[in-house]
Amino acid sequence: MTKKRLLREIAAEVYGEERARKIWSRIDIIGDIAVIKKPFDISIEELKPLAEALLQRLPYVKSVWAASSPIEGEYRIRRFTHLAGERRTTTLYKEHGCVFKIDITRVYISPRLSTEHKRVAEQVRPGEVVVNMYAGAGLFSIIIARHAKPKRVYSIDINPYAYQLMVENVKLNKVEEVVIPMLGDAGKIVGKDIRNEADRVLMPLPELALQHLPNAVDALRGGRGVVHVYLHVFAEKGVDPRRKAVQLIEERLAEIGVKNYEFLLARVVRTVGPRKSQVVVDLKVNEST
Repeated sequence: MTKKRLLREIAAEVYGEERARKIWSRIDIIGDIAVIKKPFDISIEELKPLAEALLQRLPYVKSVWAASSPIEGEYRIRRFTHLAGERRTTTLYKEHGCVFKIDITRVYISPRLSTEHKRVAEQVRPGEVVVNMYAGAGLFSIIIARHAKPKRVYSIDINPYAYQLMVENVKLNKVEEVVIPMLGDAGKIVGKDIRNEADRVLMPLPELALQHLPNAVDALRGGRGVVHVYLHVFAEKGVDPRRKAVQLIEERLAEIGVKNYEFLLARVVRTVGPRKSQVVVDLKVNEST
């Protein structure tokens, strides 16, 4: 039985089929911690029977928490409420042969980006210089270093707790010679301290990607390279969120005077709300001026 099907079955046993539909897809397993993103119309107390069921049915789960707020603040973290099991928020999370030390209260992480981590890593060519503008605990950066052969990966985050975890994870995965953790504001670092050097730039922070797109373009070597732009797109009924994401990027490129470019791909990564999608657009800049 797949993990998705098992979570659906556990939720249905606790709540019944109809109510379970609101909940089972909101469960993430991060290492040995289960996180339930609380629906607005279900109380914390109502989630506790599900938390106990997860502990009983999933022997690898030792702690269950409710994500009781949206992603907030400069560091992009949530508030959490303990539901069952150990009162511990740190864990070791494994993905694509790499291991990451994570504290769910200190750094943003989503196992739902696992496919995207591997997809991007598979595009990196030997010898590339990669810039990850919003690296968190280092998942994109380290998976690229382990699965491709980049020359260097600049891995930047403004959150000091995320930076410390990233430093530990770089050592844990033995990629110190490739991944360079950097603490600071990517909008100030990229395009200034890192300029005319990158072959590829990752922008996995939808809230800032359009704002910082000029910085990413300035970081490209000779004004040429690939930028992976992640956006949250609200699409009205009948509107393709991929096309809307491309349009937003086209408008931003026009504002900054970039004319010679092409779109390699636009895909919906996941749904993040009613008619709201996270979309990634792979942008190839052929000439920045």
